[in-house]
Amino acid sequence: MNEKEARQLSKFLSLILRHEPQRIGLSLDTAGWVGVDELLGAMQAHGKTVTRSQLDFVVANNDKRRFAFSEDGARIRAQQGHSVEIEYEYEPIVPPVTLYHGTATRVLDTIRIEGLRRMSRSHVHLSGDYDTAVKVGMRHGKPVVLRVDAATMHAEGFAFFKTPNQVWLVDAVPPRYLTEANAPSTSPATRPM
Repeated sequence: MNEKEARQLSKFLSLILRHEPQRIGLSLDTAGWVGVDELLGAMQAHGKTVTRSQLDFVVANNDKRRFAFSEDGARIRAQQGHSVEIEYEYEPIVPPVTLYHGTATRVLDTIRIEGLRRMSRSHVHLSGDYDTAVKVGMRHGKPVVLRVDAATMHAEGFAFFKTPNQVWLVDAVPPRYLTEANAPSTSPATRPM
């Protein structure tokens, strides 16, 4: 499997395991899991033949660790990012003092008013470091990084979850907890939203 094929399979798995399992006749369980054999069979029935070794390769080599196998290797799921309703098995944990969110500058006005909302996903996704947030923001246009006062949010009752691939999840981030972050290499300062 070459890099292009692996990337295409990863995107297809994201679509199926996060958003549209019904596209190939699948149903995810309440925690987002589906049987590997069931997935491979459904893909084949819909004209996309993938071997178990190709699936193993994509799961093991995905740089963002988007997917996980169950301990026995019989089931697979996306780690986060679902638009279909699932019940995460993650336990709430204390977040670091600061988390980050990368987004596009074109949506800043809306964020200043509404804060960060989960939109079609089950949670708002946050990064533990500035550089990761920049990369996320670049996927959406000209990037801007927002600093999230996670410590204050947590102290005020917001629940945070951390996925195995180091993505932080929270239901929403009201605007009062957000500031624009400058690159750490240039200045630790922040600008109010």
